[in-house]
Amino acid sequence: MNREQKYILVTGGAGFIGSNYINLFVKDENYHIVNLDKLTYAGNLDNLEVEGASNYTFVQGDINDKPLVKELFEKYRFQEVINFAAESHVDNSILDPSAFVETNINGTFNLLQNAYVLWMNKPFSIKEGFKNARFLHVSTDEVYGTLGAEGLFTEETPYAPNSPYSASKAASDFLVRSYFHTYGMPVLTTNCSNNYGPHQHDEKLIPTIIRTALNEEPIPIYGDGKNVRDWLYVTDHCKGINLVLREGRFGETYNIGGQNERENIYIAKKICELLDKKIPRKSGKSYADLITYVVDRPGHDRRYAIDASKIEGELGWKADENFESGIAKTVNWYLQKYQK
Repeated sequence: MNREQKYILVTGGAGFIGSNYINLFVKDENYHIVNLDKLTYAGNLDNLEVEGASNYTFVQGDINDKPLVKELFEKYRFQEVINFAAESHVDNSILDPSAFVETNINGTFNLLQNAYVLWMNKPFSIKEGFKNARFLHVSTDEVYGTLGAEGLFTEETPYAPNSPYSASKAASDFLVRSYFHTYGMPVLTTNCSNNYGPHQHDEKLIPTIIRTALNEEPIPIYGDGKNVRDWLYVTDHCKGINLVLREGRFGETYNIGGQNERENIYIAKKICELLDKKIPRKSGKSYADLITYVVDRPGHDRRYAIDASKIEGELGWKADENFESGIAKTVNWYLQKYQK
C-alpha cells in the first residue's frame, strides 16, 4: 500500500451515483479509492471505468458485515468515507422494508462506529494522523416528505418521510447527525434531488421510459403523470459531493438540487420527442403513443424540489447541465447501451 496516498472508502461504488463519482475522481492519484459494494441487483462492476487504475481497489461485501468493515478500517486506515451504499427503490421498500432497515440504518451505523474507533481517542478528541478525516453521508430529498404546488425543501425543512425507503434514509441521517453532536465526529450530509444520467439502473423512471419505448412496449406512468421531481444530472451531483467533502462545514447538511422541476409526463414526452428524431418508429407514429397510465403506487409523494442556495452560496457549486441538455446526453448514452 502507498501510505503517501489518502485512502478513501467509497461504499456502494458499483451503483449508479457511486460509480459515476469513482469514474470522475479516480483520476486523482493523491487518493486511493477502496470500493466496498455488495453487488446486489443494483450494483454492476461494468459501471466502472477504472481500467489500469493503480489507485483503485474493489472489495465485494456488505456495509452491515461487522468483521469485514472492521478489517477494512484497520487495514487501510481510511482518512475519508463516502457512504453511497443504500437500498433506494421505493417500490421495493413497499414490498419488503427489511432490507432497507438493515442496509440504510444498521449499515450506516456500522460505518460510523468503525470511523469513530479509528479516528477518535474519545468524544471531541481526534487522534493524531486523522485531523483531516471526514465522513460524508449521501442522502435524499425524500426524507422531507412531499411539497404542495409552491415552496422548496431547505436544510431547515422538518423531516417527514412517507415511505419505508425515505424513513430508513431519515434514520441514517439522524445517526450521522448524532455522531457530530455527541462525539464531535467530522461528518457531513448531502440531500439530493432525483438523479439521472449514465449507469442508472433499468428499473428507474428515465431508463424505463427509454427501454420500453425502444421495445415498442407500453411506457408506464404512475397515476395522472403530474408528480413533480427536481432533476439533477449525476455528474453535477458528484461534483457537489466532492466539493462538500473538501470544503463543507462539519455537522452541516447541504442540499444539492438541479432547479429542474419537471412533471413525469413531461419527461416521458420529452424523451419520446428525442427518440422520434433519432430513431423514428417503423409505423411512423410517435413513441408518445405508447405512454400508458398505470395505477399509482401507495404513498406516492406529489412534488419534491430543492433549494440549493446554501451549497451555491457557501461553496460556489453550480449545476452545469439543465434538464434539456442533460436528458439529451442521457438518451444518447442509453441508446448506445440498449442498441448493442
